[in-house]
Amino acid sequence: MTQVAFITGASRGIGRETALAFARAGFDVAISARTLDEGDSHAHSLRNADGSALPGSLNATAGEIRALGRKALVVPMDLLDSASVHAASAAVFAEFGRVDVLVNNAIYQGSDLNLPFLELQPETLERVFQGYVLTPFLLTRAVVAGMLEQGGGVVINVTSGAGESDPPVAAGKGGWGYAYGAGKAAVSRLSGVLATELGESGIRAYTINPGVVTTEALKATIGDKGVIALRAGSAPPEVPAAVMLWLATAEQAVDYQRRTIAAQPFALEHGIVPDWRHT
Repeated sequence: MTQVAFITGASRGIGRETALAFARAGFDVAISARTLDEGDSHAHSLRNADGSALPGSLNATAGEIRALGRKALVVPMDLLDSASVHAASAAVFAEFGRVDVLVNNAIYQGSDLNLPFLELQPETLERVFQGYVLTPFLLTRAVVAGMLEQGGGVVINVTSGAGESDPPVAAGKGGWGYAYGAGKAAVSRLSGVLATELGESGIRAYTINPGVVTTEALKATIGDKGVIALRAGSAPPEVPAAVMLWLATAEQAVDYQRRTIAAQPFALEHGIVPDWRHT
């Protein structure tokens, strides 16, 4: 039976590369995001400095998956709309009948996400709660229910150093703000709960921190002021994508639950991306 991976936030960046990695490994892939076609505009969209939309779309990713000989299901989903989350999970099970791997990668990325504390407004935190706490809960609960019926599955939650530690410099000077840090801290707690409560029922769950990844969103988010973050090194999105595929498929991966996996050193330590070296 062909395995199925469901990747959120797959219109570009880490999500796109993860979807392609699973397709190359023989998975059929369901992909979700808001951007169906190149140039689509949405409320709270992250934009380039000149105001243009970031490159990438679900339909473009789906085309690449199909070119690899795998099935691709495009599922529009808005993290800030609970109804779209329920509809997305239902659509994936209706099409494939199962989900073997869920990757919670999509995040709310509004321009207000990293405002300094005294400029932060309650409305931003409400969106962060919806996008980083409620939506992953709703989607994961729906998918895991199906996984339990089929005998098991894997959940991978993509966090950030912002959810694990304090910013190196202030927000506005290249560091992250409270809203983003609080959101990712919530993401960092999900996998351990799943592994502890449902591990004996066949659910494996992982938390991965991609590190600084050279995506379209990185420059739009932190711009030139974020250069300080690059001192810790950076990687192309193929690196965390390869680590997530390894976690989902390698027998020894079961030992790496209940911790946050730093994707870049982990990839080097385990030889997961043999032709890549940390920059």
